Amino acid sequence: MKLDVCKIVFDNIKLSPRYSEKIRGYLGNKYIENDLFHNHVDGNFIYRYPMVQYKVVSKVPIIIGINEAANLVANIGVNDDELILDGIEYDAFQKEIIKSSFEFGCTDDYIKYTFITPWIALNQKNSEIYKTANNMEQEDMLKKILIGNIISMSKGLNYNVSEKINCWINLKEREVMLKGIRHIGFIGEFKVNFNMPDYLGLGKSVSRGFGTVKGESYI
Repeated sequence: MKLDVCKIVFDNIKLSPRYSEKIRGYLGNKYIENDLFHNHVDGNFIYRYPMVQYKVVSKVPIIIGINEAANLVANIGVNDDELILDGIEYDAFQKEIIKSSFEFGCTDDYIKYTFITPWIALNQKNSEIYKTANNMEQEDMLKKILIGNIISMSKGLNYNVSEKINCWINLKEREVMLKGIRHIGFIGEFKVNFNMPDYLGLGKSVSRGFGTVKGESYI
């Protein structure tokens, strides 16, 4: 299946990772009439895979738009020349706008990916189970969750996973803060027989930049 993807890279702005949430808040409020930017309707959260995702990778802000949101994000790149974050105006005139079509879905071969921002895999319930499990049980648990995240993402993008997904992981724990609450995050590598674009997110709080993946072909 083909995915349309638009990526905006703000080359001249340097921010810490926590600003991904602030960029989401700024653009979500500016374009509040379009729920693709913030995933809320009448104050209620829309449970779906986010079509607009906000990242800060190596201190560089990045916005991703997928399918119907690709043109919306491209228009931001063309029309928006500033970001106002915490009352500070950042010049966003200098940026890269990259539009592409990407083959998405199951593959015959394994593809290697890296989580370049922490993957939040666990909820409150299975976090307690994870903490009391041994190393082998923890690895098996994370593999199942990762596969489930890929299937969930696929459903959100209207792709039917018709083949069995298998994966290999090499991950390390990293504590992260989300809405003032500590979570166990994971960084590192995994291999899976599934093809997905660089900078898409897996797991919880994808729209805020968590769980961002990068394939081995990335330059």
